[in-house]
Amino acid sequence: MNVVFDIGNVLIHWDPRALYRKIFATGDEVEWFIANVCTQDWNLEQDRGRSFAEGVAALTALFPGHAGAIAAYDLRWHETVTGPIDGSVAILDELRASGTPLYAITNFNQHKFREALQRFPFLGLFRDTVVSGDERVLKPDAAIYHLLLERNGLAAGDCVFIDDSLRNVEGAVAVGMKGVHFTTPEALRRQLAALGVL
Repeated sequence: MNVVFDIGNVLIHWDPRALYRKIFATGDEVEWFIANVCTQDWNLEQDRGRSFAEGVAALTALFPGHAGAIAAYDLRWHETVTGPIDGSVAILDELRASGTPLYAITNFNQHKFREALQRFPFLGLFRDTVVSGDERVLKPDAAIYHLLLERNGLAAGDCVFIDDSLRNVEGAVAVGMKGVHFTTPEALRRQLAALGVL
């Protein structure tokens, strides 16, 4: 069985709040900024391949009073990634040691992914990683799952896909993969054991 990982909030902790708690005085300000300025939809365009410079420029034109905080999303991006999810990395290491074929599909800006790869060498353990920013397509679009399958000669039914987003898991299941909705490393271990993978 091939195991296909998501990366953000499965193998590494990612949360823009970790950065913006350092910039704004109150939690309400942080939540307002993320809901109205550096939104998930805006961030997804960087994951789709738009450069951070372009994204920051476009948003700064709309919210000039927040120029510094918007720029921080790019310049201090590593502060949004607080570290590895150790239990998940341990599972990844066990799977690799047992010879399980490992792959990844991630919604990730291509430039930031390469920076993350330098910081977290275990992200280089995969036989292939489909990065949305490189391919200009996002999960849960069926095309991104088919890209991994076709590029590597894999049958969907021989793959288990793990993601913290239920929508993305449902996208993988729709193309024929087995799906695991990630919540904790402990639950992931149990789910993979039930599938006979661990």
